[in-house]
Amino acid sequence: MRSSKIIHVVSCHAEGEVGDVIIGGVAPPPGETLWQQSRFIARDGALRDFVLDEPRGGVFRHVNLLVPAKDPRAQMGFIIMEPEDTPPMSGSNSICVATVLLETGILPMQEPQTRLTLEAPGGVIEVVADCRDGKAERISVENVPSFADRLDAPLEVEGLGTLTVDIAYGGDSFVIVDAKALGFAIAPDEARELAELGIRITAGANEQLGFAHPENSGWDHISFCQFAGPLTRQGAEISGPNAVVVRPGKIDRSPTGTGCSARMATLVARGLLNLGEVYRARSIIGSEFVCHVARATTIAGRPAIAPVISGRAWVTGVHQHMLDPADPWPAGYRLADTWPRLTPKSSI
Repeated sequence: MRSSKIIHVVSCHAEGEVGDVIIGGVAPPPGETLWQQSRFIARDGALRDFVLDEPRGGVFRHVNLLVPAKDPRAQMGFIIMEPEDTPPMSGSNSICVATVLLETGILPMQEPQTRLTLEAPGGVIEVVADCRDGKAERISVENVPSFADRLDAPLEVEGLGTLTVDIAYGGDSFVIVDAKALGFAIAPDEARELAELGIRITAGANEQLGFAHPENSGWDHISFCQFAGPLTRQGAEISGPNAVVVRPGKIDRSPTGTGCSARMATLVARGLLNLGEVYRARSIIGSEFVCHVARATTIAGRPAIAPVISGRAWVTGVHQHMLDPADPWPAGYRLADTWPRLTPKSSI
């Protein structure tokens, strides 16, 4: 078989959300920091299009590029490529990356626990992997500092009137809305309606409320809409469903690690979640992340939390993505039947 390029990929999903990992065939992008490298990936677009677009990808797929860490504390770095964004951090993708690193032997596995320090574009994260018989059975990630930006903010949405929303950051930026108040149970048959409405709410929140990270000036928008379901409490544990809408208009199959972090920040800010308590988040397909707050912290002088996200991931395959030099679609293609065009394509 002839090919002008070969990219080695280990396919993986974390609690239902695909997070494939490029382990070879791609040189580290230019940049003095991981953030700068991720901005190159976003601007250039060539690698994103090759692995995310058809015929090799699809709107359901996220892909992570392993790169040498820039921070001396970290053993490995990774750059996250989502359907429309190249974000600072992702919980499900970090769980996939840690699982692939350990189960392929790229980093050594120790049983019953392996501790790793990894570097995402948004900062260093600490990972604890529970391991048995060569399998990373559960990954716990201490995420980057997360915080509530606005609570109970009014947001006008055409056809819905005035919503009351929260704006929060959990490694990525969210507008959080009350699912029950909008008539949603967060069930699989609601996915299309949730996705379409979530894109409208995200666009409205960017226009009317906005977001700017206090330390990372390169992240100055709201990425996602989180439909937050009702919470129930049983002792020191609260639990409930959520659905996060990922641009350009699909539902995260996992409970969304950055979304859990953002929601925990709002719960702590309201006094509804305390240190030592558990937040068990449930996705639209019923998968779970078990989360808690490791400690209170600050970011740029404002209150924040250090959230921990715990979930499982499974390797689903090993692939060599190739490009025949005569292929008339070397960068791939997108069609609106499966790749929604609910918002303009982002260059972020």
